[in-house]
Amino acid sequence: MVKPPLRTKSIGFKVSEEEYAQLEMAAQAGGSTLGEWCRKVVLASASETEMGDLALAEIVGVRLLLVNVLGPVAAGEKVTAERFNQLLEQISEMKHQLAVQLQRQGSGKPKPEKTSGGKK
Repeated sequence: MVKPPLRTKSIGFKVSEEEYAQLEMAAQAGGSTLGEWCRKVVLASASETEMGDLALAEIVGVRLLLVNVLGPVAAGEKVTAERFNQLLEQISEMKHQLAVQLQRQGSGKPKPEKTSGGKK
């Protein structure tokens, strides 16, 4: 049997009495100690963030590809295989940077939503 890596670092935070009780109940419901439950939740959250970043980068890549291919096609132009491959290469290089920029913009102040052209 392989031993898990030695845990040598500690993370701590304060909670209210109510929050503590809520966390204890969640840990008990999950069949683990409070410390183990908190560790699982925090590590799972960190993994989800990474997956979200990768998913956003892929979505950005697909959007860029669609815009750069369908735009010329809609205008009656042909997109050659060579041009398509160039686009794929360029998009692969820049999609992660663009995803980071989008996340930074999204974490700023929310912008007011525009309403559609109807009168109220």
